[in-house]
Amino acid sequence: MRSQRLLLRQGTVITMDDDLGDFAAADVLVDDGLIVAVAPDLGPVEAESIDAHGMIVLPGFVDTHRHTWQAALRGLAADWTLGQYMTGLHLGLSALFRPEDTYAGNLLGAVEALDSGITTMLDWSHNVNTPEHSDAAVQGLLESGIRAVFAHGGGADMYQVPSTVPHDEDVRRVRDRYFPSDDQLCTMAMALRGPQFATLDVTASDLRLARELGLPVTLHVGDGEWGRSRPVTRMKQRGLLGPDITYVHCNTLADEELRDIADSGGSVSISPDIEMQMGHGWPATGRLMRVGIRPSLSIDTCVSNSGHMFGTMQLCLATQRAIDNEEPGASDRASVTLGSRDVLSFATRDGARACGLDDKVGSLTPGKQADIVLLRADTPSLAPLNNPVGQVVYSAHPGLVDTVLVAGRVVKSGGKLHGDLAERAVRLGEASRDSLFSRTRDTKNLTDARIGGTWQPAPLVTTEL
Repeated sequence: MRSQRLLLRQGTVITMDDDLGDFAAADVLVDDGLIVAVAPDLGPVEAESIDAHGMIVLPGFVDTHRHTWQAALRGLAADWTLGQYMTGLHLGLSALFRPEDTYAGNLLGAVEALDSGITTMLDWSHNVNTPEHSDAAVQGLLESGIRAVFAHGGGADMYQVPSTVPHDEDVRRVRDRYFPSDDQLCTMAMALRGPQFATLDVTASDLRLARELGLPVTLHVGDGEWGRSRPVTRMKQRGLLGPDITYVHCNTLADEELRDIADSGGSVSISPDIEMQMGHGWPATGRLMRVGIRPSLSIDTCVSNSGHMFGTMQLCLATQRAIDNEEPGASDRASVTLGSRDVLSFATRDGARACGLDDKVGSLTPGKQADIVLLRADTPSLAPLNNPVGQVVYSAHPGLVDTVLVAGRVVKSGGKLHGDLAERAVRLGEASRDSLFSRTRDTKNLTDARIGGTWQPAPLVTTEL
């Protein structure tokens, strides 16, 4: 449903705009896809009305790093180690992906995100082995209706660690064909391997290509033992840092490297769930905040963890508080060092900033595009509302997502996605899963790889310091 003018009536409004603040009850007016007014009572307005009584109205969530192509394999790695994940998926099933499997995964993953209130998602697409795979990945995002950043990550031949293979030049074609403008619902970035997984010369070459094409960059650093190779220090020595880079994870980076990211204007995406599960290290939330970096949040991969932002926010906050509470004198602290509003900001406004979209989304600021989520608050799990921000972070869940707007278009209402999008995405995902498994030539060996794992991380690359 597309409406030129929508009036969201009398919801509890969390704007995430420091000047506007929050409202126990307010109206939000949307006109031609933009937020035009937020006020306690806008009076009579000629617009289609949505009754938001008993609901929390807030900006759509922003996921800044998701390997969306893996969606049809959800749950497969719930009990895998990092080595088993690399063996079973990246050295196993990923090679069997056809373009239609990539399309199905991206459609299913994007629809899953929308259904849970994620209106913007950066798709870290690193299994596009042919131009046809890239086309299929982009098509899945476009058909879903989500606001997306397609981060082209190349194919499997680029991921032999440490790689000397430059980034796939097909990125030029994808940029020209699908993303001629940065002012569209789906935009583009480059997902680079960085100096943990490629040589420093290749990293420098890849960054030159991204900057030539005017594309922002997202790269992994500081995940597990790899992160102790001082990747950010080595990039700094080559003059490669910049405000166009989002650094993913950062768990095992040195404090000096975090300060270098801050000084360069770079942004950070953390994935608390996957980082702790796969042994990347403790989430760097507090360390980042201490050097002036407000991280964004990401799901990473649904083959292990859930695909919604509620669980990620809860885990982010609880983990950092546990770390803080272990510090000497913590019992005498006058207040918590990380608040619920901070974490909600990570999931909205700071996420938009990391994606280069903070002028468009991330807060309910008049003039921004209307990416809005309505949560049911008149339920036993949330009522009564005593602390709306804290309750969104600690008590909400995807089942409470009643209505979702993307650029003013209502894609979900009454707790149900519009049209047959969800049913089609599920059907295609199941068919893709079945086909992938049926084309596994030696199921026993794949199972053995899952259980035992033969993959080992490459030796740390430190000679270029």
